[in-house]
Amino acid sequence: MRKPRKRSFAELVLENKSQLLKDRAAMEKIEQRLEQKRLGKAE
Repeated sequence: MRKPRKRSFAELVLENKSQLLKDRAAMEKIEQRLEQKRLGKAE
């Protein structure tokens, strides 16, 4: 088996950044849903 090529630091930074942005969007969706549930129960 061939060894995978080592990634440069810049590539790792870009990958982490894109992953965080995706996660942040997912977290915001989850938070909005939770807030809607809370508002629904309060009424």
